[in-house]
This record gives sequence, structure tokens and C-alpha cells, in this order.
Amino acid sequence: MSPLLAALETSGNTGETIVFWVCALVAVAGALGMVLSRRAVHSALFIATTMISLAVLYVTLSAPFLGVTQVIVYTGAVMMLFLFVLMIVGVDSSDSLVETIKGQRLAAIVLGLAFAALLLSAVGAATLQAKGLDDANGVDGGNVQGIAHLIFGRYVLAFEVTSALLITAALGAMVLAHRERHTPRPTQRRLSEERVRSGHPQNLPGPGVYARHNAVGTPALLPDGTPTDRSVPEPLRGVSAVVGVDHEDTARVTALASGLSVGPADDEEDES
Repeated sequence: MSPLLAALETSGNTGETIVFWVCALVAVAGALGMVLSRRAVHSALFIATTMISLAVLYVTLSAPFLGVTQVIVYTGAVMMLFLFVLMIVGVDSSDSLVETIKGQRLAAIVLGLAFAALLLSAVGAATLQAKGLDDANGVDGGNVQGIAHLIFGRYVLAFEVTSALLITAALGAMVLAHRERHTPRPTQRRLSEERVRSGHPQNLPGPGVYARHNAVGTPALLPDGTPTDRSVPEPLRGVSAVVGVDHEDTARVTALASGLSVGPADDEEDES
């Protein structure tokens, strides 16, 4: 047994040891799930689980301020921002299958295994004695006071430089995402004139083949009986989610619209 593990077992009570091993396993499982998951949303949830486990470990190590910050800032704010962006952008699992740089997956696996071996060897050979944070917290009267003394005292210059760097990064992202408008914003009058010139001043037909299929992705039928994809919302057309229209359905609707009678046998076939 390594000196670090021996110090861990002898430095605290049984409850702290159990909490450590449970949170460590959950954190590692969440990290593996984040890497191996094929869906970006699932990866974000896995990494949120890892962050919560780390927050519990911070609290058990007499660092409640870091634990609360981990939950509020990273899990509650940053991860929710990631999820919000993923929901808006709509990243598909097939996007991750395309390698922009050949061999990057193999290189990532090799480097990951090498780093894991280095980390395990370093932790296993560690000879440092576990001291905890009791002495450090007792100098300034508590964990929060000690962190405040270090941030706004000894390391105030590094803290301000880091803050300026983050603000600069945020401003750079805003500048890169901003698009200059070269044409005036269209007014309601201009939009109405364009609709009249296009030959379709009225509203587009709603999706769905009459009362037979009311799915949003099902194209509507034009007066001549042909389906039109323009009735399907543009986001669905962008992801190729338009449902194919059965020609038997269109023929049946055309017959009904023409006043032709439809036998009950056809209804039974449709219901089956």
C-alpha cells in the first residue's frame, strides 16, 4: 500500500473514508461517461456529476467555500450555460464521427493512457504526509477568511490579471460573434410587398395531410394534390426531418376532395 493511501486511512474516521471512495468512484465514472458518451447533452450531465462529486470532496477536506463555489459557479452556472448553448445549436451525435485531423483519436488515446500512467505512478510513490486544512484555516480564523486573505492580499495582482484576461476573452467572443448589418432592417411594409411579389401573399398551408396525418414534419398538399415542403418549419427542413408522404394517402385525399365516394373497405385498411 502506498504511503498516501495509508495516510488517508489513518488520518480520518471511517465516514470520511467511505465518502472519499464513493465520491472518487462517482467522479471517475462521470469523467469516463463524459468522454465515452456519443451525445453532447449526456456528456454535459456526466461532467456535472463529476463536479458535484468534487464539491463533496472539497467539503470533506475542510474547504466549504470551494465546495459551494464548485456547485454554484461551475455546476450551476457554467454547465447550465453549456446545456443552453447545446440546446440552441443542436449538436448531433454524427458530428463527432468526422475527424478534421487524421489520427487525432489515436493520439488522444495514447496521450491519455500515458498521462494516466504518469499520474498513477506519481500518486502511488508520494511520500507526503496528510496535514489537512486545519492549520491553514486556523491562521486567519476560517477557510473563507484564509482564501480572501490570499486572493485580495498576497495574490491580488495575479487575481486582477486573471480577471482582466477573462474579461478580454468575453469581449473577444462578443466581437467575433457580432455581425454588421449592411442592409436596413426590413419593415412590415417591405415584408408584405415581398410576399405579394412572390405570388403567395396568403399564409402557407399548415403541415399535415388534412386530417390523416397531423405531424409537424409532414408536408401539406397543394390544390393540385402534390406535397410541398414549404409547409414544414425551416428548422425541421434543416435537419432533414421531413416525413415522406404516402402516395396512397394523397390519392385518397384527392378522391375525397373531388367528391368521389370511398368504400368502407378502404377505411378498414387504413385503420389496420
